[in-house]
Amino acid sequence: MKNRKPKTYIGILDGNDDVWGVRLPDIDGCVGGGKTAEAAIADATQALRDVLAHKQVNGLAFPQASTIAEILRREKPGKGECTVIIPVVLDAGRTVRANLTMDAGLLEAIDTAATRAGVTRSAYVASAAREKLEA
Repeated sequence: MKNRKPKTYIGILDGNDDVWGVRLPDIDGCVGGGKTAEAAIADATQALRDVLAHKQVNGLAFPQASTIAEILRREKPGKGECTVIIPVVLDAGRTVRANLTMDAGLLEAIDTAATRAGVTRSAYVASAAREKLEA
């Protein structure tokens, strides 16, 4: 059976004030941190992406993703800890053409921002989508 790529992994978030962390029990050493819970989740998402991209390039299997129930039984999160869903966002190494429909004013604003950033419309939209998925 072919190794299926999980769409998400479960992380455990903990922290307070301006120190937050996320650990992914299914991926040894895969953690994220930040000044806010959201920043820690974004950092964990990037760390997961880096780990899985390395495995993908080297032909290694992805770790099995546990369910929330399995994580809660196994990890027994402490006071102030909760589970969070960390998405898997990996490049496929190929581009595809997509036809998107949106308001003309929004498209004009995207084109202006892309020009200011020195990138193509496609690169700008892809970057914005990736940021949204990882947030």
